[in-house]
Amino acid sequence: MVEPGLDRHEWETEWQQLEPLVVDSPAEALPELDDLIRRMLAEAGYPVDTNDPVDDEGIDPEVIGSYRAAHEIRLIVDRGGDADPGDVGQAIGLYREIYEHLLNREVDLS
Repeated sequence: MVEPGLDRHEWETEWQQLEPLVVDSPAEALPELDDLIRRMLAEAGYPVDTNDPVDDEGIDPEVIGSYRAAHEIRLIVDRGGDADPGDVGQAIGLYREIYEHLLNREVDLS
């Protein structure tokens, strides 16, 4: 049996460990942030592995849209594309919003 709150504690710890990288090298932090948020979304039952709009219905479509927008910026950076620092900042902001949203949900995620 999973201890209640264990995922939350692990996520908070992982986010805190990423904060220095976000400050020092935001573009390099994107893959780590993306991985954490993707795992959190999957644990919460969000359809992160599909682009089927039917799967998105009823499950905070704004959250999925925000994740996909941040993920796209991450992919541009990964491919060595010329990502504007403002875009990188936007992706980090979106990841932060999703992170806070998921932590504040009144749902048992275990």
